[in-house]
Amino acid sequence: MTFSLPPGGILIGLGADLIEVERIRGVIARHGDRFLDRILTAEEKAYCASMGAPYKHIAARFAAKEAVSKCFTTGIGAEFSWKSVSVYHGSRHEPLARLDAQGQALLQKVGATHVHLTLSHTETHALAVAALVRAATETPR
Repeated sequence: MTFSLPPGGILIGLGADLIEVERIRGVIARHGDRFLDRILTAEEKAYCASMGAPYKHIAARFAAKEAVSKCFTTGIGAEFSWKSVSVYHGSRHEPLARLDAQGQALLQKVGATHVHLTLSHTETHALAVAALVRAATETPR
């Protein structure tokens, strides 16, 4: 099997977020679809709903959005919204980040070219780590 890893480069920003799955479950119990529609894209919502244990997948996406916002040093707000980034999967089921126009504008503003993302979850916690990288312009010697 052959595969290629995302391009390396210069680290521009790094962010991480850890959240308790029970906290997400509680918010959904109180606010239901209103909360889900606010933070998840339709693609993310459908993916999480298809999973046997959707809360930990929702929590991982929540953490991913927080982690990416921390990379930009904006947090979630006017400059970067919940839906400025969405999580989807690549051909090897690896998590990938898709930025909307607002997110793409920030990516360009900070001089980055890629968002690298990793997710992990257990029954009780979800973790996301994100990195903004500027692709290397020269090949290593």
